[in-house]
Formats: sequence, structure tokens, C-alpha cells
Amino acid sequence: MNKNPIKIVETVLRDGHQSLAATRMRTSDMIPVLREMDNIGYYALEAWGGATFDACLRFLDEDPWERLRTIKKYVRKTPLQMLLRGQNILGYNHYADDVVREFVFRSVDNGIDIIRIFDALNDVRNLECAMKATKDAGAHAQGAIVYTISPYHKNEDFLRVAQDLIDMGADSICIKDMAGLLSPYAAYDLVKTLKEKTSVPINVHSHCTSAMASMTYLKAIEAGADIIDTAISPFSRSTSQPATEPFVYTLAGRERDTGIDLQKLHSLADYFNIVKLDLAKTFNLNTDIPVDPKVLTFQIPGGMLSNLLRQMKEQGAEDKYPELLKEMPKVRAELGYPPLVTPTSQSVGSMAALNVTLGRYKMIPKEVKDLVRGKYGHTPGPIDPIIKKMIMGDEEPIGHRPADDIPPQMEKMAKNLAEAGYPNATKEDILSYALFPDVALTYFGKHRCENPVCPKNCK
Repeated sequence: MNKNPIKIVETVLRDGHQSLAATRMRTSDMIPVLREMDNIGYYALEAWGGATFDACLRFLDEDPWERLRTIKKYVRKTPLQMLLRGQNILGYNHYADDVVREFVFRSVDNGIDIIRIFDALNDVRNLECAMKATKDAGAHAQGAIVYTISPYHKNEDFLRVAQDLIDMGADSICIKDMAGLLSPYAAYDLVKTLKEKTSVPINVHSHCTSAMASMTYLKAIEAGADIIDTAISPFSRSTSQPATEPFVYTLAGRERDTGIDLQKLHSLADYFNIVKLDLAKTFNLNTDIPVDPKVLTFQIPGGMLSNLLRQMKEQGAEDKYPELLKEMPKVRAELGYPPLVTPTSQSVGSMAALNVTLGRYKMIPKEVKDLVRGKYGHTPGPIDPIIKKMIMGDEEPIGHRPADDIPPQMEKMAKNLAEAGYPNATKEDILSYALFPDVALTYFGKHRCENPVCPKNCK
């Protein structure tokens, strides 16, 4: 029996379809193979969080909490994992501590075993509440380092974040490379540094956007990484994770043999091939997204590039797209080199688009003003003093943890929901409403009512 297997987190139920199929995989697509997946020998199934919560309510007419409970009903042996944006939870704003704590406890009670927690700016103050809540709820708290490249993102910077997370109680550390920027030798050096200086398992997560991720994983494994994130082949590569099967094959019979039966993966891939074709047809999706090594120059995730191009077309400014590609790195540097991940990626992208269409900083979105004011936390590098003065004048940026300014919200959200016609809302429904109020109310209007003899039985 191999005593040092590389552990596999299978992402097809969350990041795989979020990356390649616009998060449109339905619970009904998952159910037929959940028991089969539970018996494969994965370290964990990433099955919830990220954009899936919003997508369930907004596009699929599903209750995300019911999805989680359903998956847990079939997956009894393999831990279920989710992605949480720290104080942002799964939304785009910071929420009060009572909402964060309640969300974490409800997630664990409904079936989550491992919570991967990250902050877009790597400001660990924004992770304190979620990390403590995860530990208090008895789940595995995985602290994530958001990986990017800048003068303010060196191995010693990442190590400092990792050590702070471990001090908060992190059971493992994830190197979260959302844009595929982590090169093979950089991964080797970073993993080796973390393994030498810390004593918790190291998980490597990347995307194939630049076509480097498989090489990156192999070098990370050589450096001692404990866990890698992969997706079953139909939902792998491109802007998703490397494929699961090649790693199982490559490591078979070696020191880091995964212990997974390749034949079981082939059966799983056959099923998800059918699902992928059906999603593409049903939702009119292009699931064959090409790799884009230009991400190494622009450091902009592929999905973000396509969204920006669509916005430019809608504004009749498609001819300015090459200018936008040059503007993005400038804006990122001026705003303190934030990693390009939700929600900071949207702030940098929209600012760059406005700069090339209207003139530099002629119109500044609220989100950018909040970023400069420190409402999302500390930026990795200094903000350009001219931009800072333009937005803040003589005002001082926030120096404390941003969430300290947010009063408790759960009681108010419950009251608002009661006034909207749902006085008996569950904690889960209150949380759905807190994160996505308009979308949740639309869903509740179809599926919730207080009529005891409701003919639709939709309570």
C-alpha cells in the first residue's frame, strides 16, 4: 500500500462546469453518478460554492441548499468541499459577521466537510470570521493563498499569508491560481518553501488557461504537494483544471500513486461527455474554449477577457479592445496590484473599459472607489497617489478590518423577508435572500408560499 499517495479533489461538480459550461450543470445531471463518484477514492468532491449558489437560483430554478442536501444523500464516504470568498461569502459585497457565521454553520449542517476560504486581496483580516466559524462548526478549514504575479507577490509574501492562516487554525493551505499564471518551476519553488516552513498539507489549484497547469502540477508533486485539483476529462483543460485521468495514469506504480482505478474514471468520463453535449445544446453554450497563453502577458483570466470583449461590443467600442488589453495592467498597477479574482477582477476590468471608452478616470465606478478607500481591505501594493487623491481627497483610507463597520444583518434580513411575505423562512432561505435578494425573491415567488392548502405544495 502506497503510504504517500497524491490526493485528488475532483472539481467537475463545481469548478469544472463553472469554467466550461457557465455553471449550468443541474442537480439532475449529477445524481446518476454520485454513488459511483463516492466509490472512486477521491480525497474530496468539490461540489458547492463559488458561482454555483447564484447560478442555481438565477438560471436553473433550483434551491442551492437542496442541491447540497441531495448530493450529501448520495455521497456518504467522500468529503464534500466548497469554495467560500471569506467575508464576501458567495456574493460581491462584505457581509456582517453574523451572516458569515450562520452561512458557514448552515453549510456544514447541510453536508459540507471542507471549506476552502480565500480573500481576493489576500487580506487575512477578511478571513478571520469564516475561518473561526469553520473550526467552530467542526469542518476542515482550508486557507487559500490567491496566486498572482506582481512586484508585491513573492514567495515570502505568500508564505507570510500561509503562516497567518495557519495561526488562525487552517488545517491545510491551498495555492489558488485562478488565471493559470503559476509556472512549473515557480510552483516547485513555492510548494517547496511552504513544505519546508509549514507543517500542514499543501493543495495546488490551477486552470489550464495558459496551457501550463499539467506541467505545473507535476512539478508541484515533485516538490511535495499533498493534494491537486483535477476535473474528469470532459470538463477539464481550457479554462478548467487539468484532466483527472492522465494524472492517475502518470503516477500509477510510482511513489505518489493515487490508488484510483482508471477504468472507473473512464466510465465516469463517458457519462459526463453526454452531460456536456446536453448542456451545450440546452443552454446554447460554447464549451470548447481555446487556451490563451496571452494570459501570461496580460494576466487576465480568459473568461474575463471574453466578458470584456462582449461589453465592448455592446458599447460599440469593439475597435478599442486592443487598447483595453494594454490598459488592464496599467489600471491593476495603479490600484495596488490586486489579484484578478472576484470581486476585484470586475473592478479592474470595468475601470479599464471606462478608461478606454470615456477617457482615463473620467468616470469611476463605486466598486473602484471602495477598493481605493480600503472597503475591501489592504491592496498588496500602494495605490497610485494621484488616483487616491482624485477619489479620496484628504480622507484617510480604512485602517481597520472592513467588516467591523457592518452591524449584524441576520435579524434585519429575516424581518425584510417576513415583510415580503415569508414570515416562516428558514435560516437557509434568509441567507439566500441576504446574498442575492432580488434573485431569491423571484425564486421564492415560484416555490414558497404561506398558504396551508397550497395546490402546488410549494412550501
